[in-house]
Amino acid sequence: MSSKSSIQNIFKLSIPIFFANLVVPFVAIVDTGLMGNLDNSSYLVATSIAASIFSILFGSFGFLRSGTVGMISQADGSNDYEEIINIFLRNIIFVVIISSFLVIFQAYIYKISLSIFELSEETKIYFKDYFTLRIYSSFGELTIFVITGLFIGLQKTKTSSLVVGFYSVANIIFSLIFVLYYDLNVLGVALGTLVASTLSTIIFLFYTFYALSKITKLEFNTKKIFNFNKVKNIFNINLNIFIRSILLAFSFVYFTYLGNSISEQTVAANTILLNFIMLSAYILDAYAFSTEGIVGYSIGSKNLKLLKDVIKNSFILNTVTGLVICLIVLLSKNYYIMLMTDLSAIREISFSYSYWAIIIPFAASFCFLFDGIFIGASQTRELRNAMIISVAIYIVVSFFLIASFGNTGLWLSLCIFFIARALTLFSYMGRIYQRIS
Repeated sequence: MSSKSSIQNIFKLSIPIFFANLVVPFVAIVDTGLMGNLDNSSYLVATSIAASIFSILFGSFGFLRSGTVGMISQADGSNDYEEIINIFLRNIIFVVIISSFLVIFQAYIYKISLSIFELSEETKIYFKDYFTLRIYSSFGELTIFVITGLFIGLQKTKTSSLVVGFYSVANIIFSLIFVLYYDLNVLGVALGTLVASTLSTIIFLFYTFYALSKITKLEFNTKKIFNFNKVKNIFNINLNIFIRSILLAFSFVYFTYLGNSISEQTVAANTILLNFIMLSAYILDAYAFSTEGIVGYSIGSKNLKLLKDVIKNSFILNTVTGLVICLIVLLSKNYYIMLMTDLSAIREISFSYSYWAIIIPFAASFCFLFDGIFIGASQTRELRNAMIISVAIYIVVSFFLIASFGNTGLWLSLCIFFIARALTLFSYMGRIYQRIS
């Protein structure tokens, strides 16, 4: 049992997640490259904005993965294999309901999305082409959240990473085919995502039921699946994570908004640095993901020693990796900035504030890991409350710091936000220990 919490095991579980996470950004890179090399800039603008809208929209339902991990890992720890199947089916039902609402109310979502941006008439046409096709990928993309959550919860990170990797690679391949060979431009990119998500969902739903049949008999008892208390519990857990996800998305939009209030060149430079930071986050998130399953298992099996060991060893790995990333960023940040833009003014601003790309990944790494611990424990109310407090602190300090220090104050505000998230979650740690002490 103790070997589950060892540094070697956590690292082993994290490796496939790390590689799968690295594949994800390449989908956006390929889509951007395909549209950016066509003869009309409207293709790129429409695709970039529409893809961002769907990233926020589907990202808001990230609780379908996070909530699944905690409940599955705890059921696994208590050897309740029948409940594992029921949890999976309940979340698939949630996916059906959510994706149906998204499709039914797509016209309203489209109008709201369009009202946020000032687009030319030509760009609006391409935006609509992408939107009206991509919205139908909602069932596939949200189902992938649930499937990956299931296998992370069962500590089968190779399988969860295979799902993400297959979907991402398929997305790239189909987009290339539809754009380059069938000349479908924006429609080709959206269709690539739709086909890839649908194909991935069909393949891995069959595989999931096959894998579940290996650990227990597959029985679909509607009375147990629709148990009111169980459904209510899932709803409460998912609602808290949903609120937390919305606030997290807001924090980055708010950062961009404040940067834009300084100058357009500032927001461009900040975006370059922020993308570098997000790439670091993909690496560090691997530890959070692998920790989720073990934390949930330790709570389900009432093993306090296992819980304490996995938390301690995860923080050791996280700290060491965070420091290594700081060193890598220090050595490569100038080359990265040179690659991202050839505009001298934006380069100069990026160079001036590039030290934040060294500081923030390490400072933020601890709140990422705390997220994994609380998700694994299904302590989502604490996640929600910590995020509310941290965003409130972030908004208040940003007013004073930006007024006094400009863009330096903006970056400092973001750093304080990440630190506040870690400290507020740390203050709630006792509640997790109390559950099995």
